Amino acid sequence: MRKKPALLLLALFAAMLLSSCGYTKIGRINADPSRYRNRTVRVEGRVTNSFGALFAGGYQVQDDTGKIFVISNRGVPSSGSSVQVSGTVMNGITVMGRSFGTAIQERDHHVR
Repeated sequence: MRKKPALLLLALFAAMLLSSCGYTKIGRINADPSRYRNRTVRVEGRVTNSFGALFAGGYQVQDDTGKIFVISNRGVPSSGSSVQVSGTVMNGITVMGRSFGTAIQERDHHVR
């Protein structure tokens, strides 16, 4: 009889863990940027462009649904890298004189 509550608790914990690991598709962010503005998102994809100097810069991440620019204060991964990024969605970003519609202000990234 005591195993049922333990199994239920374990199943609930596993469901919470799995639901928190989800990534947002870039196409969904680009389709409705106002929905994601100032919210933290996690995306994953391949770096298609990168530029930076010392510890700051930006890079573009592409998944199977679209591309988005990521602004970083921690350095940038090289083009062709597979990355996982978490950060805050921002609209109307201007970097080095270029205007970008929607971007992510990076909190963290991991190169895979």
